[in-house]
Amino acid sequence: MSREGGVALDPPADLLAGHPATAYLWGHVAGSGAVTAKGLEVVTNDEESAAVLAAIAGGDFADLAHETTTREYAHDTSITRTEEEYTVSIDGSDLYGASGPLGLPVDGRGNYRFSAFSAHKRELLRGLLEGCGTVCFKSSSGTVGISFVADDRALLEVIDDLLESCPVEAPTGEISETSSGGYWFGLEDSAAPDFGTWVYDESDETGLYAPSRRRKLQRSLEQAENV
Repeated sequence: MSREGGVALDPPADLLAGHPATAYLWGHVAGSGAVTAKGLEVVTNDEESAAVLAAIAGGDFADLAHETTTREYAHDTSITRTEEEYTVSIDGSDLYGASGPLGLPVDGRGNYRFSAFSAHKRELLRGLLEGCGTVCFKSSSGTVGISFVADDRALLEVIDDLLESCPVEAPTGEISETSSGGYWFGLEDSAAPDFGTWVYDESDETGLYAPSRRRKLQRSLEQAENV
């Protein structure tokens, strides 16, 4: 398969195998999806990324559910945002095979087993950033803010550990509760340029990225440089 621009995407048949594409997929599933006895579901607001995720998981892009939603910001529920959402759904009979749901790296009970993707932390963290991460330009300080927001504190602890072991310095703050009842933590603003550059490096070659999310991060970093 291939995505726009002619980039070849060749994920393995086994979705549990260590591979850049499977790392990216499971990062998205953990960040903005769910695994149940019936199958897998992942939500993204980027159409191209949805097509890539569907292709990796063996689904059909034509069958994606599409809707426009309005959500509250986790940090300030008085502010809402309207986004396009695409839902990738994969039937469990196609996904689980002989492994069974307990063999999956995300099992729906807060257990995240990402060791198979240890050689592909960049793609795993990119999927997590696009799944449950936020990026903003802070006009008051002229810096870029990168944070992760999730209902499951255990997931944020896993992400924090992944950031600690990535090859660029990515110090983080404490995990805190949001006003909506979830949890969040942020990278230190000084770490955003190096981490943002590293996490999307080589994405053109692999095709494993959401163009709209990458553009937003790049624009924010450019704004900070020009302050």
